[in-house]
Formats: sequence, structure tokens, C-alpha cells
Amino acid sequence: MSEQRTEVATLGEFGLIDHLTKNFEIQNASTIVTVGDDAAVIDHFGKQTVITTDLLLEGVHFDLMYTPLKHLGYKSVVVNLSDVYAMNAIPTQITVSIGISNRFSVEALNEFYEGIHFACEKYGVDLIGGDTSASHKGFVISVTAIGEVAPDNFVKRSTAEKGDLICVSGDLGGAFLGLTLLEREKKIWLEHPNVQPDLEDEKYITGRLLKPEARKDIIAFFEQQQIKPTAMMDISDGLSSELLHICKQSNTGCRIYEEKLPIAEDSRKAAFKFGLDPTACALSGGEDYELLFTLKQEAYDKLVLNEEISVIGYITDAEEGTKIITKGGNTFDITAQGWTAFKA
Repeated sequence: MSEQRTEVATLGEFGLIDHLTKNFEIQNASTIVTVGDDAAVIDHFGKQTVITTDLLLEGVHFDLMYTPLKHLGYKSVVVNLSDVYAMNAIPTQITVSIGISNRFSVEALNEFYEGIHFACEKYGVDLIGGDTSASHKGFVISVTAIGEVAPDNFVKRSTAEKGDLICVSGDLGGAFLGLTLLEREKKIWLEHPNVQPDLEDEKYITGRLLKPEARKDIIAFFEQQQIKPTAMMDISDGLSSELLHICKQSNTGCRIYEEKLPIAEDSRKAAFKFGLDPTACALSGGEDYELLFTLKQEAYDKLVLNEEISVIGYITDAEEGTKIITKGGNTFDITAQGWTAFKA
């Protein structure tokens, strides 16, 4: 029995939006008017508003050969929520705009929106609007996330200070290793279409790429412990790149320690299997969507209460540069390419 395929054209633009968003329920008091009007209305009742937008392009940010549409919908939301959490704020609403070609059926878009719906429910955000358009260059996704934060409680990248601890949540490098595995299997499949992909039971690293999570729990921990980071951002482009952003914008230097970098055992084993350096993956991998933040040293006693947070170094004067100390005790400059500086 063949799967049903409904052409998007049969619903029209407004019919399609109604169809895809009919199961979304309002979860925030700040959402006053939602999908179905000319514009949404939100009221954050005296809180400050945080806004961020991401554009995801097929062939640049994702590959539909190995990315299920449900996972893609989920990830499209999560990567934006991660930016809101990185400001020490709570996400409350999103808008989602898509550009699609006629190769996408209504059923395919249902899958994509199922992932969006799942993310909205899990993170307590409301879908309040968006747009749909025809696209001749693959699938285009634009998500805007809106959040709220108590006045002056937001955290920027530019406010780290000498002596602050440098911390990261979770573990690093897994998403890059997942991408490495999926790209390898795609290449084999393109050359030998009769060969079934072999993901070698690498559920952890493929999950880190295809279904990342935003660190809502870390922001909740900060609030519970009355901790406010001095600077913070999320790790989308790789630890070394993000750390250089914080140091440049704060006019500081840093020291981090290779032995302190949090790398999951599954990621470490996968890196060795693929002939890669786990430290290089952790420094340069990207797409982990963990939080990188700096804290006053007085907060250390509270930090140890959370096993999901690793202290990896400290902030220095700008003149001392941005350095990593290896397990062997050698000191190298941190570069945006991560481990390439170590090949000398």
C-alpha cells in the first residue's frame, strides 16, 4: 500500500498554516495573540525581551539524506532556544518560516511540524507565527525565538573579567563525530547504492548531531543557586571559536586545560575509531549547543553541586593571550580552527 501524498497546492498558503499549526496550544501568559492574525501580540509584564533569529539552509546546515524531518523540526527550534538561554533568559515564543519546493508533500511537512511541536512542548514555548513560501533552491527554514529576562539579568559575551572561572556544560565534540560518521556512510551509499548504511550502533554521537538539546537545566540551576555568569554564549561553532569571541569582546585572555575538557566516553571511542583526536573534536567540532560561561571564583562551591558543569580554565589579562595547556604540560595558542595550531 503506497503512502498517501497530499500536494501543498491543494491547501493553499493559509490552509497549510492552519493545518500545520492546529495542534499547538498556548503555554505562556505572555502570549496574547498567536497564529492566525496579521501579527502576534506578546506582553512580558515588565520583563526585558530577548530576540534571536537563525536561518537553516538545505545543503549548508543540514542534509536530508540522513536527517529525518521530525528531527530537523526539533533541532530548528532547539538551536534558537539555545541562543536565548545563552543570554540567561527563558524562551517563551517562536516564529517559524519555511521555503519549500514541490517535492515536499503535506505529509512531509507534517513530520517537520511534529518535531517543532515536540520541542515547543518540551521547552514550554509557543509558536506564534511565521510564513511559507515557494523555494527553488531546497528547503529553507528561518526561526525567530523570543524570550524574557528580569531587568538587567541578561548576560552578554563582553563582560568576562580577569580571574573568572571558564566553564562549559555537558560534553563536547559528539555532534562533529556524528556528522563525520553520517557523511562517511552517505559517501559510501552514493558510490554503492546497494550497500546499507552501517551506523555501528553509534547512537550517542548521531543523536548529538540530529537531536541536540538546549541547556534549560543549567539556566534553572543558576536561578536556583542565585548565580549570574559574568559572560556567556552557546557553543555552535566550536569551543575554541566561542572562547575567542568572549576574550575578544571582553578584552581579556584565557588559560584552559586539555585534561579538563569534558568528552563523553562514546565520543572518545568514536574519535579513536575514526582516526581523529578527541581534543581536536572538542575544540573545533561545533553544533554541541552546550553553554560556555565565565563565573566569579566565589561561585565555585555552588558549581560542584552540578555534575553537568566542568571548569576548564580561567580568564587572564589580554596581554597573556589565549592559551591551552596540553596534558603534557605544553602551552599553545588557541585558534579558531582549534587543534591545527598543535600540528607544528
